[in-house]
Amino acid sequence: MPKPKSHHYKTRLTWTGAAQGPTGDYRTYSREYRAELAGKPAVTGSADPAFLGDPKLTNPEEMLLIALASCHMLSYLALAALEGLEVVAYEDAAEGTMLQEGRGGRFSEVVLRPRVIVAAGGDLARAEALHGDANATCFIANSVNFPVRHEAEITVADEGAGSTAAREPAE
Repeated sequence: MPKPKSHHYKTRLTWTGAAQGPTGDYRTYSREYRAELAGKPAVTGSADPAFLGDPKLTNPEEMLLIALASCHMLSYLALAALEGLEVVAYEDAAEGTMLQEGRGGRFSEVVLRPRVIVAAGGDLARAEALHGDANATCFIANSVNFPVRHEAEITVADEGAGSTAAREPAE
């Protein structure tokens, strides 16, 4: 068996909220932070508003959901391309559930709801099955300790004027 390839990622995280004062009072200190990645736009985030964060900023829980949904999508598109299945559109309305237990917590599950449009003549059964394959190959889904489910909707592009018509995948 070949040795696994190793990939490394780096970020610089700075608590920018420190400029507004120290953590002397749990209810009033700023939760704002900045994540920098070499050569890429910085991300400014905060805690979830439930934990006194800024509701206008992205929180870590949302970033985890984005990571899972985008990893699934990228895995799905790659597998479709490798099989010659033409995907013409993809969107997802992902949701995650986190349980708070005392001071800590954990995600209990994430449900991905991808809506995929395949080109006319595409194999709908295979398009549906690829979601299971994408889940199995997604690096992020393989790194979490909770289920990542998918409830996909597959449609086929209408051969007419570029519209789409919903069709059920073959059983």
